Amino acid sequence: MASLDGSTIIGESILINGNLNGDEDLTVRGRVEGTVTLTKTLVVEPTGVVKAEVQVKNCVIAGAVAGNVTASESVEITKDGRMVGDISAPRVIIVDGASFRGRIDMGSFEAGEGERPALRASRPALSTRRPSAPAPARAEEKALPPRPPEPPVPAGLGGGKKKVIVRRK
Repeated sequence: MASLDGSTIIGESILINGNLNGDEDLTVRGRVEGTVTLTKTLVVEPTGVVKAEVQVKNCVIAGAVAGNVTASESVEITKDGRMVGDISAPRVIIVDGASFRGRIDMGSFEAGEGERPALRASRPALSTRRPSAPAPARAEEKALPPRPPEPPVPAGLGGGKKKVIVRRK
């Protein structure tokens, strides 16, 4: 392992198996298996392979990662990066050409979060639920006619689960 400006580099011929904890940036060019817990940034370079549960501040993946990654700030998978596992971070960047299989959790988001209170108070609440009967109109609002019910779609004609196909150029 080499250290350069408060950053540790795990060379291409190095294999680390176990728990890795630290308070500085870590660059992986070799192989790490086990757990990685850092208070700073983990960079997995194109030659790097990480098979671990990862907890870091930031993570940049240009190599291969197999395992769950939890970051307090961000996770980025570059065009050469490959990852299998779940990501939990408030900011996730997956560049075109990257390979990812797993789930992403970017935390909870409530409608109106981040707005000034005056704007939130003036905007009506959003609802995805349709009322079964029209709500009584307020004195200052106009009553809208009820929507006709949507006919059910047979399963063979697109009802049920939908399949999404993404094609890369």
